[in-house]
Amino acid sequence: MCGILGCWGDGDFRLRRALEAMMPCLEHRGPDDSGLWFDENTGLGVANLRLAIRDPTPAGHQPMISSCGRFVLVYNGEIYNQGELRGQLEEEGGSVGWRGHSDTETLLASIKHWGIESALPKLNGMYAFAVWDRTEKTLSLARDRLGIKPLYYGRNSGSFLFGSELKPLRAYPQWQGEVDRRALSLYFRHGYIPAPWTIYQGIKKLPPAHHVTINEKGKTIHGPTCYWDLHQIAQSARMGGSASSIVEQFEELIRDAVGRRMVADVPLGAFLSGGIDSTTVVAMMQAQSESPVRTFTIGFENPSFDEASHARAISDHLGTAHTELSVTSEEARAVIPKLPQIWDEPFADSSQIPTYLVSQLARRQVTVSLSGDGGDELFGGYNRYAVGHRLRKLIRWWPFSIRKMIGMGLKNLPVSQVESVFQKIPGSEKYPAVSDRLTKFADGFSARNEKEFYRNVVSTWRDPSRLVRNGEEPKTLLAEKERWPALDDLREFMMYMDTLTYLPGDILSKTDRASMSVGLEARVPFLDHRLVELAWKVPTSIKYKDGKGRWPIRQILHRYVPKELMDRPKRGFSVPVSQWLRGPLREWAEELLNEQRLREECFLEPAQVREIWKQHLSGSKNFGSKLWTVLMFQAWLEGN
Repeated sequence: MCGILGCWGDGDFRLRRALEAMMPCLEHRGPDDSGLWFDENTGLGVANLRLAIRDPTPAGHQPMISSCGRFVLVYNGEIYNQGELRGQLEEEGGSVGWRGHSDTETLLASIKHWGIESALPKLNGMYAFAVWDRTEKTLSLARDRLGIKPLYYGRNSGSFLFGSELKPLRAYPQWQGEVDRRALSLYFRHGYIPAPWTIYQGIKKLPPAHHVTINEKGKTIHGPTCYWDLHQIAQSARMGGSASSIVEQFEELIRDAVGRRMVADVPLGAFLSGGIDSTTVVAMMQAQSESPVRTFTIGFENPSFDEASHARAISDHLGTAHTELSVTSEEARAVIPKLPQIWDEPFADSSQIPTYLVSQLARRQVTVSLSGDGGDELFGGYNRYAVGHRLRKLIRWWPFSIRKMIGMGLKNLPVSQVESVFQKIPGSEKYPAVSDRLTKFADGFSARNEKEFYRNVVSTWRDPSRLVRNGEEPKTLLAEKERWPALDDLREFMMYMDTLTYLPGDILSKTDRASMSVGLEARVPFLDHRLVELAWKVPTSIKYKDGKGRWPIRQILHRYVPKELMDRPKRGFSVPVSQWLRGPLREWAEELLNEQRLREECFLEPAQVREIWKQHLSGSKNFGSKLWTVLMFQAWLEGN
């Protein structure tokens, strides 16, 4: 695991000085080693900061030059099938002799022997890399299939820049960054900025499963080119066979995916929330480990947001070496000033706070931690899939005027009334932030069709172009119907869209930035591409049974953990932002939302912001999610 960066151009600066100014910005991603390679004749320089996981000896040092001297590689990630790749290379004469056992060397040999386009489909892993072809004078960038590892690139001040984060690009001596208002509009819809957009004009995120080729000192960019197409995979024929045989296939593949991600030359552990996905990963780890697996969780003083007791019970049953940290609200809020620095661009998933805290906890003992990310998108784990499916099935024949009226009525219900009624329902404490969620699903009533329902549910702001001054929201996958697969089941459509948008843009960005900010590598077994492909072959009727998603995973998990330990509603990894904004965060928020300040900055419409702030403070509405997007942008703007 590493941080990578580079620049290519003909500006009036010294190349080495530029690289040395950019490199310190990624030290958190690679505290163990660093290196740079530059060619002043071509004006190209690349650098790497290394977190040594595989072969921590000098044999794994980067930038790495191929045995023939033609290719120079900087690479961030892990290749989990490097043993098979090395065997195939040796059979085909693609290796003259290995210098060490790092996967960097394996990747470089694969590129040298097969070429990038043929090598990429052979890789099983998470990665973002740049390779310079000294013969062809071309630079190629590539990113893994699901977008686990980030990669930014673009032209700025006459030079081509790339990096694992935006920080080193901003440190480029001639950097000129201007906020892209179109990307800002996208941010207020999603709560994150989806690829290929970034907060800066002229800088892009390389989309997952794509590669680009750059030449002429960065003046010509070919691509991005897709090498793994989820659209085709999602439309493939569903497999037959009994449900029990499908469960067996999943268990074998999940076990293998977890086992591959347990290979490391440094201490290793896992995040354990007590939910289905993380528990499945830990159960598979413990089944393949000769010693207790180190697991980590954090707890909160607010019982509505605390799952530590569940994680503790799972740990006791599986026999892991468990570490639990109880976090006070004050300790959680102390993380907030760090957020704009950790996330280089506005990012408004408030679960970034506990994700950072659990990463910090794990890093005290291990360098690698496995995570359950991805299971929800593959197997229908999010509540909105099942609830949305049932809701649309129920109201699909109702006149639109009636549905719209009901939706407006639900949205206009006072928060106090919603919560007082809900609190009378047994077990209601298991569903935090119910009023926020009700508002989202109220929008579902006014949707004209199922696809519009999804757009409404995932939108924080329904019309962000009205909030952002001179903002014009560009088209993305949400609106480009020609890019949608032919999926009739709303649950499948939502899983598909989430896998291409919410998963890389929010979930994986959150995990990568939080973990790497403390020098921790997070691995995600559920996003082994073989498992993704198998999941899309399985009929929805097998993923969903008894009104619940993840049926195959539940069957597997019950073989390792008693059903009674897992039979509880799903809860997100969240914090009580809405309450905090009315209490301890009110002064901080008021400063960022000051009307005069908003007018002078000229990015947001002050009237809209002040109105929702006023309603939120009064308690008549819960606008925690909307306000958090504004506050995270304002905090980012202040710090950048």
